[in-house]
Amino acid sequence: MKKITQDAGRRALGEFAPDFAHYNDDILFGENWNNRDIGHKTRCIITVVALMASGVTDSSLKYHLENAKRAGVTRQEIAAVVTHVGFYAGWPKAWAVFNMAKEVWAAETAEDAMAAHENSMIFPIGAPNDGFKQYFSGKSYLAPVSKEQVGIFNVTFEPACRNNWHIHRATKGGGQILICVAGRGYYQEWGKEAVEMRAGDVVNIPAGVKHWHGAAKDSWFSHLAVEVPGENASNEWLEPVAGEDYAKLP
Repeated sequence: MKKITQDAGRRALGEFAPDFAHYNDDILFGENWNNRDIGHKTRCIITVVALMASGVTDSSLKYHLENAKRAGVTRQEIAAVVTHVGFYAGWPKAWAVFNMAKEVWAAETAEDAMAAHENSMIFPIGAPNDGFKQYFSGKSYLAPVSKEQVGIFNVTFEPACRNNWHIHRATKGGGQILICVAGRGYYQEWGKEAVEMRAGDVVNIPAGVKHWHGAAKDSWFSHLAVEVPGENASNEWLEPVAGEDYAKLP
C-alpha cells in the first residue's frame, strides 16, 4: 500500500495553529495511519466506528466513509458495521451515519468495485488477461506472483466472468491448485455440482480432470493458480460454460 500523506492541517491552520497542523498531518495521518500493525481497511472501519460512537456526523465522518470505501469496504460491510455499532452506540447515531453512507456508496462505479476488490487482498490484480481472453466469458486479469520453481499467478475475474471448461494434461504429475484470496466464486468438475469458493478455500485439481472456475454473478473473484510440475504438461481448452447452467448458481 502506498504511503498515506495529508496536508489538510497546514492548508487550514498552518499559520494560525502550526503545532496542531503538524500533529494532524505528520503524526495522526503520517505516523499513525502508516503504521502496519493493523491493516488499512481495518483502521478505516475503526475510525468510522469511533466517530459514530462519539456522535461526530459532520464532514469528517463523510471523509472517513469515503476513505473506507476506497480501502475496499463494501456497501454490505458498512451496513453490517453501522447496524452492529448501532446497538451499542445508539440507534439515532446509526440513522445519521446511514444517511451519509447511502450517499457515499450510491454512486459506486465498476472502477470503484474493482479498486475495492484489489484493496481487499495483498496481491495485485495485474494486467488484462488478453493472451487468454478467447477462453473467458467476461474480463479477467493476470498478475504473476512467481515464475521460478513453481508458477504462481493471481487470476482475477470480474463479476460473472468464468473460464471455459478445460483440462490440465500431463503424462506424470501436473494439474493445478487454486487458492482463493478475495471475493466469491466457483469451481466445478465435469459431472459434479459447483463448489463455492471464498478467501482461504483451496481446490486441488489433478491432471486429466475437466473443470472450470470463475466469479459469482455479484462478486469479483481472485485466486492464486499454482501450476503443479509435471511431465509433458499442457492445457486443453474446451467449450464455454453453458449460460443457463451458470445462471442457476446463487
